[in-house]
Amino acid sequence: MTLLALKLGENTVATIKRRAEIIQALKTLPELVAKVLTKEAQIANIAVKIKDASSVLVMGRGWNYATCVEGALKLKEVSSIHSEGVLSGELKHGPLALVDESMPIIFVATKDNNYDQVINSFSQVTARSGAPIILCTEGDNRVNEKFDRIEIPPIIDCLQVVVNVIPLQLLSYHVALLRGIDVDFSKNLVKVVNV
Repeated sequence: MTLLALKLGENTVATIKRRAEIIQALKTLPELVAKVLTKEAQIANIAVKIKDASSVLVMGRGWNYATCVEGALKLKEVSSIHSEGVLSGELKHGPLALVDESMPIIFVATKDNNYDQVINSFSQVTARSGAPIILCTEGDNRVNEKFDRIEIPPIIDCLQVVVNVIPLQLLSYHVALLRGIDVDFSKNLVKVVNV
């Protein structure tokens, strides 16, 4: 899909540099995915903290909104926990009312054009006794280290979502194991394969 989008964008001179950056970043993607997979033990420890939750909010913005929706879907499908992907800019339109010390909230806040707005939402949650889990860019010092954090290696913005979704998938997997759920046969989930 990404290569198709790149191909379609070839006709404009203005996108040549951006296209070259994306192609170069695609070459580093396998190495970054492998780096994130080394964090599995850390993610398994975080899973212990949310295994008994009845609901989880996954928040982000921009490219990462898709990451949040996918992460929430995996928690539902694999862990049987109600979960919602929420645009962090919509926090005051309902989700903020759910925030307390017992509501697990995951923020996807890797550095991109929306980073400052996501950190603002993060601050609103922590001001209300929330203790969010945060996916942040390696070396991010704006996020207080007292919160659970998973540091993610940086890559170009449109591919960052690929790297960011992996910890959420691993988290769902480990939560399911802790809840005694067979991850290969999720409850009430029908998988269809057409050949």
